[in-house]
Amino acid sequence: MIVVTGATGQLGRLVIDRLLERVPAASVVAAVRSPEKAADLAARGVEIRQADYDRPESFKAALAGADKVLLISSNEVGKRAAQHRAVVAAAKETGVSLLAYTSLTDGPDSPLSLGTEHGATERDIRDSGLPFTFLRNNWYTENNLGDLAGAIERGAIASNAGDGRIASATRDDFAAAAAVVLTGEGHENRVYELTGDTAWSFADLAAEVSRQCGKPVAHQPVSDEQYHAILAGVGLPGPLVDVLVDANARIREGALATVTDDLRTLIGRPTTPLDVAVKAALDGGKGSGGHA
Repeated sequence: MIVVTGATGQLGRLVIDRLLERVPAASVVAAVRSPEKAADLAARGVEIRQADYDRPESFKAALAGADKVLLISSNEVGKRAAQHRAVVAAAKETGVSLLAYTSLTDGPDSPLSLGTEHGATERDIRDSGLPFTFLRNNWYTENNLGDLAGAIERGAIASNAGDGRIASATRDDFAAAAAVVLTGEGHENRVYELTGDTAWSFADLAAEVSRQCGKPVAHQPVSDEQYHAILAGVGLPGPLVDVLVDANARIREGALATVTDDLRTLIGRPTTPLDVAVKAALDGGKGSGGHA
């Protein structure tokens, strides 16, 4: 039995989709905070179990009988280390054979502020003694595709990332890798640095958007302070603004530029190129800020 936490989130749903391509629905459990939001998954034969980070004791029942567990990092920045610790404790108590975790590029060594909590969770998992797989996901390409219509209207994509490059991949690429690990063998105690096949800059992104929409769109470099004001001005929560400004500042310094072949090797195909992701976004796909 495979249990996926956060299964109604953007990444979680894609992981479930990919798992159902590989194993029977009866062997998949979606652990979710709000079971009513998982009715569509239940209709596909997936078992739904409630697991609430605000009730750590709920994870023991959610993971009962699990062979493998995918801990998808929570979206509550600042609370994640403690929330994840409850899942790790439940996984140890129920004796799972593999605990996979969606971490961040370079894990504890990441210079991004997001890396602090990811690093803490990796340490907790190692300390538990459970067999583990760390899926160190680079940036989601969709993180920067959520406001393309506005960028086209303004003729600019603003960022404080300078000429920094991002070896991103799509959520579906990362979901496919997670499904391979959860349904395959030989992934115990492995660390995968998962990246796209090509690192791109915001200038590259702007040029691709311009090419596809047929209108001039340029990258507009701004300072950290200016970017903070831009994000705050569109109503993003303060903690998320801080995370995004910091992430771009670290991208400017090269933190997410390294390309590896771990992701393409796991999924058995090239990762989704930037032009394909941009086309999907322009055709109606949705991006969002932040890293899961």
